[in-house]
Amino acid sequence: MTRQALIIDCDPGVDDAVALMLAFGSSELDLLAVTAVGGNVPVEKTARNARMLRQIAGRLDVPVFMGADRPLRREPAGAGEFHGAEGLGDMTPFEPDAPCAEGHAADAIIELVMGRPETSVAVAVLGPLTNLALALRKEPRLAGRLGPVAIMGGARSEGGNITASAEFNIWADPEAAAEVLATGCEAVLFGLDATHQVRATEARIAALEAAGTPMADAAASMMRFSQRVERRIVGWPSLSEWGPPVHDPCPVAWLLRPDLFQLKPCRIAVETESELTRGHTAVEFRLSVAGSLPHRWAVSADAEGIFALIAGAVRQRRTI
Repeated sequence: MTRQALIIDCDPGVDDAVALMLAFGSSELDLLAVTAVGGNVPVEKTARNARMLRQIAGRLDVPVFMGADRPLRREPAGAGEFHGAEGLGDMTPFEPDAPCAEGHAADAIIELVMGRPETSVAVAVLGPLTNLALALRKEPRLAGRLGPVAIMGGARSEGGNITASAEFNIWADPEAAAEVLATGCEAVLFGLDATHQVRATEARIAALEAAGTPMADAAASMMRFSQRVERRIVGWPSLSEWGPPVHDPCPVAWLLRPDLFQLKPCRIAVETESELTRGHTAVEFRLSVAGSLPHRWAVSADAEGIFALIAGAVRQRRTI
């Protein structure tokens, strides 16, 4: 079996945690590294959280690199109200046994991609795109060497979750998102239009809790926290029917099972000037207007299939 080489760039984050557990437990992926960026919480916490989750999953073979502590031009902006002050919901933070790997995340991305065959390394970006933008600035040839760049970010028909039209990951560093999308790399975006279809219903959370492994317990804990927070902040009418959206596993799930998503070719531009529409993703599907269409946009997701992948991955028992 040929495994997909993968770098996960993230800002854990409760839904990042679920995505990491999915990746850690999937033998189809050759997980080269996890790179941390400041986003949901500061980078010192996201890097620690990635190492905590790595330890819970028993995957000390995967290096964790710390990256950018702030956006390219903006002041850092967090989302602790949705992720908890430490980023991982109700989980009590601890100092992991293994430290971060030496070096900056952007340099690690460059080295890992440029040292392997062209287009063989995928990158799943689950937070602001700062690390990848810095890597592309430093090594412009990277754009042609990257495999698919699967990004959790953006919104179109669903509207935004941080402003009326912007999703948090893009809003947090719109300049980085605009730069990455302008390079011509193979970018596939999983915005709120698709991720709002992937909800942690009561039955899905209970199924994870019943698995009884450390990975399943961690994933279920993240979803329970989101369930409570989303109910309070957003006010979903019925937790059993709706549940909180679980955004970040979608790019990883697509790399494992592309058939679980419907994608449309498009051209995506990001608003960087207006404060009113900062981080808005303008998704153009019309060939007559957009010309060549280098990007793809997820328009639908098979939630049952995605949760089946998560359940299968987190049932793995590893030595911690």
